[in-house]
Amino acid sequence: MSITKIIGKVFEPRLKQIDRYATQAGEIQHNVLVKLLKKAENTEWGKKYDYKSIRSYEDFRQRVPIQTYDDIKPWVERLRAGEKNLIWPSEIQWFAKSSGTTNDKSKFLPVSKESLQDIHYKGAADAVAMYLRNNPSSRFFSGKGVILGGSHRPNDNSGHGLVGDLSAILIQNVSPAVNFLRVPSKKVALMDEWETKIEAIANSTIKADVTSLSGVPSWFLVLIKRVLEKTGKQTLEEVWPNLEVFFHGGVSFNPYREQYKQIVQSPKMHYVETYNASEGYFGTQNDLSDRSMLIMIDYGIFYEFVPLEDVELENPRVYSLSEVELNKNYAMLISTSSGLWRYMIGDTVKFTNNKPYKFVITGRTKHYINAFGEELIIDNAEKGLTKACAETGAQISEYSAAPVFMDANAKCRHQWLVEFAKMPDSIEHFASVLDMTLKEVNSDYEAKRWKDIALQPLEVIVARDGLFHDWLKEKGKLGGQHKVPRLSNVRDHIEEMLVLNEKD
Repeated sequence: MSITKIIGKVFEPRLKQIDRYATQAGEIQHNVLVKLLKKAENTEWGKKYDYKSIRSYEDFRQRVPIQTYDDIKPWVERLRAGEKNLIWPSEIQWFAKSSGTTNDKSKFLPVSKESLQDIHYKGAADAVAMYLRNNPSSRFFSGKGVILGGSHRPNDNSGHGLVGDLSAILIQNVSPAVNFLRVPSKKVALMDEWETKIEAIANSTIKADVTSLSGVPSWFLVLIKRVLEKTGKQTLEEVWPNLEVFFHGGVSFNPYREQYKQIVQSPKMHYVETYNASEGYFGTQNDLSDRSMLIMIDYGIFYEFVPLEDVELENPRVYSLSEVELNKNYAMLISTSSGLWRYMIGDTVKFTNNKPYKFVITGRTKHYINAFGEELIIDNAEKGLTKACAETGAQISEYSAAPVFMDANAKCRHQWLVEFAKMPDSIEHFASVLDMTLKEVNSDYEAKRWKDIALQPLEVIVARDGLFHDWLKEKGKLGGQHKVPRLSNVRDHIEEMLVLNEKD
């Protein structure tokens, strides 16, 4: 029996627990809420909202207000200054630095020792367990896993704790046993300077027997291309013949799917989407034929959902998991074992199944274009770009879009700045297909585009090679979990990019 099959046996009891998700979701989530409230009842936050007297979810929903980062920021600053027992009873020594690029201000999310174990590491282990169930011939544990993460540094506010990308925090605190299964070394994995790190990782993994990859698709492409350059190989399986799975997350995989097919041509290669954010590990693709993810409901996370159309309201409707409807966009609220309470993380999701509950990420509450009532979300954009690529032979590296409110001729439109890995047969054809598909998937966009009265046809501007890399570098956001803002309702980011696009 192979080492993978032997280790796989260890996961069988856990898989039986996950199977309960299909029939006992409400009970499981209720138990999570009860445990979280009990644990935090003697914290400053717990006393403020009298957690001891909460008897039901309805009590919790009515008593504790919805939180944004601005609401919790004073608490976080006190934690970073060394205060204890504020929002969670155990000492908070780690703070995950947000990868958001909506503005230049960094967000620091508390990461407790409990959340490392009962959320993040549990999520990683479950992802492997479900993958092995789906792929019984796997040789996952016969080789090494390449994990591409960020870096961390001392807390700026005091000598208390450390801050960094979530991925760096996970690498720093992982069990020593796991280090036998991964490359590169912790020292290399946590290097700060991104371009130097890519070179070091390439050098230290080329000769390893790599069976798995874990990281953000856009950044992994940079590493993979460097590995292929250094080895002179055309495909990744020529370098790592036993490579079989890529656990990816952080950004949508759709814009990168075709590029990965070209550089990893092995039929045994699998792609598993995961949803591990700074705030928590929320979902894993548990069926390789279905791109939706299983929401992980027995971690230290209690979920609530706000209909997308209510997000800006003073008193939005809020639902527990058992109350959500299928195929409807929701903003997600979480209460966690890091002391985040009814916290709006900014992501939007849509449920595709409820036995068990499965979902897809549809975008961000702030990453959309609604300048003219078109309500264009990232899910729409991804569908449009996928169709445009398929019909024009294009491949996309990165993109960002924003509205043009008025030009010299008083014409409003959407402006798309696209960096192509492979150019389309024509930019005009690409723009036309994108525009038509957006009309098909979004009735509000279609209405605003009717007879070009409110919105003119969209404009596609070709970004020079490396533009988005250079923009992120200027922002000090190279590597790790940092992301290009896909859609924006204002022009701040795209104006900076357009200026940079004129530079060689």
